[in-house]
Amino acid sequence: MSDLTIRPARISKVLPDSIAAEIGFEPGDAIVSINDTRPRDLIDYQFLCADEVLQLDVLDAAGKTHTVEIEKDYDEDLGLEFETALFDGLIQCNNRCPFCFIDQQPPGKRQSLYLKDDDYRLSFLYGSYLTLTNLTQKEWQRIEQMRLSPLYVSVHATEPEVRVRLLKNPRAAQILEQIEWFRERRLQIHAQVVVCPGINDGVHLERTLLDLAKFYPGEVPAVTSVAVVPVGLTRFRPDEDELIPVTPEKAAEVIAQVKALQQKFRQQLGTNFAWLADEWFLVAGEDLPPQSHYEDYPQIDNGVGSIRLFLKHFASAAKHLPLQVEPSRRFIWVVGNAVEKAFQPILRQLNQVNGLRIDMVALCSHYWGQKISVTGLLTGQDLLEGLYGKDLGNAVILPAVMLKYGENCFLDDMTVEELSHKLNIPILPVRGIEELIDTCIK
Repeated sequence: MSDLTIRPARISKVLPDSIAAEIGFEPGDAIVSINDTRPRDLIDYQFLCADEVLQLDVLDAAGKTHTVEIEKDYDEDLGLEFETALFDGLIQCNNRCPFCFIDQQPPGKRQSLYLKDDDYRLSFLYGSYLTLTNLTQKEWQRIEQMRLSPLYVSVHATEPEVRVRLLKNPRAAQILEQIEWFRERRLQIHAQVVVCPGINDGVHLERTLLDLAKFYPGEVPAVTSVAVVPVGLTRFRPDEDELIPVTPEKAAEVIAQVKALQQKFRQQLGTNFAWLADEWFLVAGEDLPPQSHYEDYPQIDNGVGSIRLFLKHFASAAKHLPLQVEPSRRFIWVVGNAVEKAFQPILRQLNQVNGLRIDMVALCSHYWGQKISVTGLLTGQDLLEGLYGKDLGNAVILPAVMLKYGENCFLDDMTVEELSHKLNIPILPVRGIEELIDTCIK
């Protein structure tokens, strides 16, 4: 990577009472180099800033260059946040997976929605999944040298011909050799398998999970967990994609298959190892596994155990619910219809508070053409269609998982402000249990 392709790291936020705040850094300033090295990304920045003596070349918002010298404790953070984690640009995906959500969107939306990343840096930093098909030799070397572990890998199938069929990329056939590379270097991955009925299910899914389980034994498991996820399809997907939606019958079949393998893995490995995403149980209409099933929630970011964990956190926080609120108030709580049944205990407990009434509206996404929808895929258009003309009480409570991270914007580009104006009601995005409860009672 040439230094010419590395942009200065533009600062978006300076944390109060930090070294950077004391020096006088401001949002809009940009770091050009640290000790004469231009950071390629947030990983480089964190590595370079671990030193006790730093010399920073800084470009201020007016375009003037400054040199700043800093002495600090080893590993002490400067207190800076950046507009992006990647200063040299995104490594984009060269696969053509028919189930890729990026390709199942309508045209004409914000450009960032169409960027297909396959970037190992984002995998290491944020747990996003990559396929390993886009890595150059230099990047493999960097993973090894900087010990970038764990990474999160979309495996989908271990049989070469099946994985090539799914990813539409001949390099996809190398997956078992690549995982062996991780094992030899004592590096780790979390894997995922997106199940596409008729392609990588049945005997292929069993083969994949058994193959991956071979990489678990040892002092440092190369594959530490696998998430089994149902393919998600929208009405915008290409006609010739050969994909079949997951039916309740197929969901029940996959649940039974993976449960049998989990029992085998518990006996041989001492862990479930392979984990079913919550959506399987919701689609099949089956009860979620108990909380104890999820061990330490190794695949929580992939929707494995997220509902159980949400219910657990609510049960803890609900111990502090007041007996009564004044003045009385009524809210609409919007969720995807996939979780309507699972969230009934939360709804009942909130409505036991005198003066508080919460009505749940569970919606499917007509925008995406889905009969069963998770909350995070609901769009502004879905909410407008589902709520327009209804008595919405004092405000609408909105799980922030529907919104683009850090912005008040839905997946269809409608903003919270636009939706609030069209419904003529306050919209209150909430992140997590504490914000949900605080919004209801304060």
